[in-house]
Amino acid sequence: MSRTVHHDGPLIIGGGLAGLSAALEAAPRKVLVVTPAPLLEACSSAWAQGGVAAALSPDDAPALHAADTAAAGAGLVEPGATETLTGDGRATVEWLASLGAPFDRDAAGGFAVSLEAAHSHARVARVGGDGAGRAILSALIAAVRAAPHIEVWEDGRLRGLVQDASGRVCGALIERGTPGSGRMIKVLAPAVVLATGGAGGLFAQTTTPAALLGEGMAAAYRAGADILDPEFVQFHPTAIDVGLDPMPLATEALRGEGARLIDGEGRFLLGEAPDADLQPRDVVARAVHAARAAGRGAFLDCRSAIGAKLAGEFPAVFAACMRAGLDPRETPIPVAAAAHYHMGGIAAGTDGRTSLPGLFAVGECASTGVHGANRLASNSLLEAAAFGRRTGRAAALEMSGAGETLPVTAASDLSPDALQALRNAMSDGAGVVRDAAGLSATLAVIARLEVASPGALPLVAARLIAEAALARRESRGGHYRSDYPATAAVAGHTHVHADPVLVAAA
Repeated sequence: MSRTVHHDGPLIIGGGLAGLSAALEAAPRKVLVVTPAPLLEACSSAWAQGGVAAALSPDDAPALHAADTAAAGAGLVEPGATETLTGDGRATVEWLASLGAPFDRDAAGGFAVSLEAAHSHARVARVGGDGAGRAILSALIAAVRAAPHIEVWEDGRLRGLVQDASGRVCGALIERGTPGSGRMIKVLAPAVVLATGGAGGLFAQTTTPAALLGEGMAAAYRAGADILDPEFVQFHPTAIDVGLDPMPLATEALRGEGARLIDGEGRFLLGEAPDADLQPRDVVARAVHAARAAGRGAFLDCRSAIGAKLAGEFPAVFAACMRAGLDPRETPIPVAAAAHYHMGGIAAGTDGRTSLPGLFAVGECASTGVHGANRLASNSLLEAAAFGRRTGRAAALEMSGAGETLPVTAASDLSPDALQALRNAMSDGAGVVRDAAGLSATLAVIARLEVASPGALPLVAARLIAEAALARRESRGGHYRSDYPATAAVAGHTHVHADPVLVAAA
């Protein structure tokens, strides 16, 4: 049995940059933020190293940023959404700075910017070289804790969405306390904002918190929301391969400063041209994957380009290597391609609105069309904050209260062994390089696991990704099919929709 709480304002599920930006901008409406762990611990935002992409230099412009975004997205970037995103760039960085985000500054006091892969201009506002995500999120957390209109539950997990007979989302089923044995609370609210992050934890090799299992996307799908392009997963080419789960990240900015990808014999993976390693992430990830599959290994060589400066300019990477007994000033860093960002997700507008009234989605769990088939580096933090602000303002305008609600079944958890089997199957069959046989094998594992855990949200999310990947018989952006290596002449989105699962709780 669950108790019911009536909340007169947006219910935001997720405590990363997107969710907290929405919470701050929803003022003066009362906001309830629900997150499964203490703020700063359970989201990818805090782990982001590169920074916030925005046209900040005199020789740059939002239109140039939009063009680079579209080029990286391999034909599936939506122009209107991208123009909104890049147009919000400077204002978003300035807003974050006003909240206390300590961006690096140049000699004139402006924002210091870095060059990252597939950007035509240096435009990534950074913090401490590679500490942007944690520093920015820390500033927002301080603002959230000081905001009188925001309440935070730091022990709540999404177990399902609450709807009325018309299909309107009017709340969520939240489990507080120990997962699987906590108390169920039905929170009714005029707007529900899903800011639950991505799905990297579905893969055995990931740079994201392992707890990010696509549950927001899965819950929205079960409620009948439209899902867009779930097959597009970005694999970061330079996850540090030192036996850790999740894998530490070697930021792309290292290659922007001249670090090179080599194999075990010191040969360049992508050619000798100085900018060869700054191609779009899908290209670089496949080169790293191929070198490792061939037994040649893959390494990021920072010795000559950065060397002694690495400890001061990239402290997070330096510390991760040193903890593993590796000095990157003297030894190339072993790297692997790992699941890093989910471009697909809940179809949403730039203000977070989804196909279901009352339901909003923002950040990595949403798919707004700004990333297409392959996200441009450092656009994720920009999207989280820029669209988070827009979503918070839109959700605050929702006034419809909940009428009679339909029962909802709480989603079950996977056992640790089942989750590991799922992660292995996803990395093996739905990873950097895919084919029909591997994807079919992955779906067979998912089907077997569904017998014991029907309706488990990670299984729903994994099935969405794998089935869409099997159906897309081409290679585009982050989705590469070795049995269909060509890119189709006409780019098309994947739209997935299910009848809502509105069944009585057991």
